[in-house]
Amino acid sequence: MKRIARKKANSVLALTLLLLTISGPSSGALSVTPSEVQFVDHSLLVAPEFPCTWPNVFPLFHINHYLRIGPLSPYNSDIITLDENTGSQFDSPSHGPVPRQTAMITPERVPVWQFTGEACVIDVRHLLDDSALGQSPLIKKEHIVSWEQKNRSLGAGDVVLFHSGYSDRYYQPLPAGRRFVAKPVEGKSQAWPAPDPEAMDYLGSLGVMTAGTDGPSMGPLGPLALETHAAGLKYGMIWAEGVTNLGNIPTVGAFYSQLPPKHGGGIGAEIRAFTVVGSPLAKWLVNAARGKRVLDLSVQLSENLPVWWPGPGVGNSRYPYYQHVLPLPFTPPQHQRAFDSHVGTHLVPPSYALPREGFDNSDYALEIQEWLEQYEEIYGSRGISDVTTEQVPLSQTSGWARVIDVKPLIGSTSKLSWPASPVISPEYIKKHEKEHGELKPGTVVIFNSGYSDIYLKPFPQDRACLVEPINGEREGWPAPGPDAIQYLANKGIQCVATDGPTLGGVDPKNALMTYWMLGSRGMVGVEYLTNVGTLPSKAYFLFAAPRIRDSHGGTGRAIALY
Repeated sequence: MKRIARKKANSVLALTLLLLTISGPSSGALSVTPSEVQFVDHSLLVAPEFPCTWPNVFPLFHINHYLRIGPLSPYNSDIITLDENTGSQFDSPSHGPVPRQTAMITPERVPVWQFTGEACVIDVRHLLDDSALGQSPLIKKEHIVSWEQKNRSLGAGDVVLFHSGYSDRYYQPLPAGRRFVAKPVEGKSQAWPAPDPEAMDYLGSLGVMTAGTDGPSMGPLGPLALETHAAGLKYGMIWAEGVTNLGNIPTVGAFYSQLPPKHGGGIGAEIRAFTVVGSPLAKWLVNAARGKRVLDLSVQLSENLPVWWPGPGVGNSRYPYYQHVLPLPFTPPQHQRAFDSHVGTHLVPPSYALPREGFDNSDYALEIQEWLEQYEEIYGSRGISDVTTEQVPLSQTSGWARVIDVKPLIGSTSKLSWPASPVISPEYIKKHEKEHGELKPGTVVIFNSGYSDIYLKPFPQDRACLVEPINGEREGWPAPGPDAIQYLANKGIQCVATDGPTLGGVDPKNALMTYWMLGSRGMVGVEYLTNVGTLPSKAYFLFAAPRIRDSHGGTGRAIALY
């Protein structure tokens, strides 16, 4: 009960601190109260017993907890295996039969502003199950025109969301979950409502570049599926498929975002879809999205880039990032992807370094037991946690950004101490506060070293990024120690980010103590950002990882609006 109470308290604290203190760094800062703003999750839970994989010929989603806290490792991590149509996911223009120039817009080439906009919810619940078996009720152009007559005209910057209630009703654990896709495909039940080609073409002609549906596909089941896809994708449109919970947001006015990991190539990717509801924050975010004032802070995922942890020496690496083509006869080529849950830009939840209740500390390797004894003598109990990525509130990984420049620390270590990273100390953070103002609770602190901008390079230049610093051949990236994390926690900071590959740095002992401190204080980290130096003084940071159950990390997407 104590463990559950502490976990709940940490989540409530994170949400309360953020909502009570959402404010920008300038005199024109926004100020909101809990009753005015909330994050609403529209993502399906991805887990093996749910119908999160499209049935028939597609490889099933799989999560392998291959790295467990114990004698071989002080960390938990997982291998995630999925295809591009898993759970809530998006289609890029490269998905369909479209002009060559448009077909070249693969997931990583989609303009980041296109993942955001004002949610415009079109209620089509009257169409649910109103069709013959094996067929989709069609959302027509006249449904969209009728919505416009009742509300307002649609156009650029709007995200049209078709709300049929389909996923709310039918996305269930198997075998009941076969009603979601398998039974309609078999012709044993009605399929999901979906727009016909004319409706999609109409949206594209209005300048709508992003859409979403709570059915498993934007295309209706049957021969019109390909035509509907082509009708929208030819404009460069993207859309989310398999979103949910659309009944809990207003018809207009909410800020919407769908954030995919930055996979290179392919026809789409898994996403985390959500809205921010409540003025003035939602309005501010919508205006930034309409103005295309959105920055991408995520590194690209590629087999040819150093986006996964190689470990010291030989044979100590984490599972690498890879993808391969699935040659399917009836669709464009699609990809299956497999990767460690900490590749690329990713989340560090408390359970990454904290064991579950009942863990025997004597199960650690002897060296780790010694480090733990030293840690607890200084900082108190390390704690326990079962908070995996899907349990971390979206509000905790979002907030006004405070960028702390740590580039002056580069070069401050001695070769005799390598492998070592320059340590970001509490004193360094306090110095920043004297010059730029005190940190406020709920702020997302981002350490800017410029590291990923310089060293994220393809093979064979990739060694300088991770292999050389980990093996003591050159200095590592600046990283906070446990004292700095403790100081930030006492200031009400619940999310810390870095443009280095990790918050822990390359010294194994310092890294583990840093992660223990993060977890014990209910904090989370976002690692391996890039492009941080382009952030203006007032920017709102958003990070989200797909809602994969029991994942001890979360490869996702980080953006900022300004």
